[in-house]
Amino acid sequence: MKSRNLTIAMTFAAALLGSSALVAPAFADGVVTIYSADGLHDGNGSWYETEFAAFTKATGITVQYIEGGSGGVVERVAKEKSNPQADVLVTLPPFIQRAAADGLLQDYKPEGSDQIDGGTDKYRPLVNNYMNFIYNSAVLSEAPKSYDDLLDPKFKGKIQYSTPGQAGDGTAVMLQIIHAFGGEDAGFGFMKKLQDNNVGPSASTGKLTALVNKGELHVANGDLQMNMSQMADNPNIKVFWPAGPDGTRSTFALPYEIGLVTGAPNSDNGKKLIAFLLSKEAQSTVSSVALGLPARKDVKPDDANFGKLQDAMKGVTVWAPNWDDALTKLPDYVKKWNEATGS
Repeated sequence: MKSRNLTIAMTFAAALLGSSALVAPAFADGVVTIYSADGLHDGNGSWYETEFAAFTKATGITVQYIEGGSGGVVERVAKEKSNPQADVLVTLPPFIQRAAADGLLQDYKPEGSDQIDGGTDKYRPLVNNYMNFIYNSAVLSEAPKSYDDLLDPKFKGKIQYSTPGQAGDGTAVMLQIIHAFGGEDAGFGFMKKLQDNNVGPSASTGKLTALVNKGELHVANGDLQMNMSQMADNPNIKVFWPAGPDGTRSTFALPYEIGLVTGAPNSDNGKKLIAFLLSKEAQSTVSSVALGLPARKDVKPDDANFGKLQDAMKGVTVWAPNWDDALTKLPDYVKKWNEATGS
């Protein structure tokens, strides 16, 4: 028993240190393993930390947490398809759609699903969120007003965004720029120009925040929930949305989505964890603790953090991608992005 508990503790610690690929989950009746995109476990007292502790207290089930990039966690589940090791998967579009299309998720409809829009039989939103950019407010007196402002030579070597096709937030940057510029040709044309200032690829978005905060970067991409939750430890960062050629500042929803892994070794425990995280009680703390937006329609936040999120997005137009279409086009988009940027 001691050795099993030690393995669990080591797995949890290694995942938080970013070396999860080196550690295999342990299997036991009292364990559930979750592979998750980064963002909901940032900082002490994070939403994940709080809810995992509450879940273990209520059920006696220990949560093993493995963190990675949005595309990376899906790739890991795919590699383990013949011998599944995860029970629960949390990632961003379009990678959750890829996981479902590739048979990596099984049907599960937890109680209260009727209160959550945008779900399918295999996955549904866990925390609602939006793509954005961040800048260092100690270096820049104001946020860049437009995408064209990011082409200024003063930003050479000071801009970085996570890699489309690997990171969910990086893929979101590519989709947002195509939308803002009114089409693929203009969008990839802009990204080709931006490459003069871009530091280079990054498989993870979360690590860019500290680089912006320290001034090593002046601008990077991110998402609203993650970046707002990081501000306490990174006081120099602020979020912004640059305007496209038509003068419109826009963004789209980029929710954390949750699903049950096909062949999950602890499937019943996985179902319990999903139901717990989507419960009205857990969802009621999403804005106050995680600085995200609850997935449930019957949760109406009135906390200060919810107000901050609403204020941050004033004047920003929200549009809705067709994620099935985006998933189909993603390989071609990534190829065009590689050609445009020389990556």
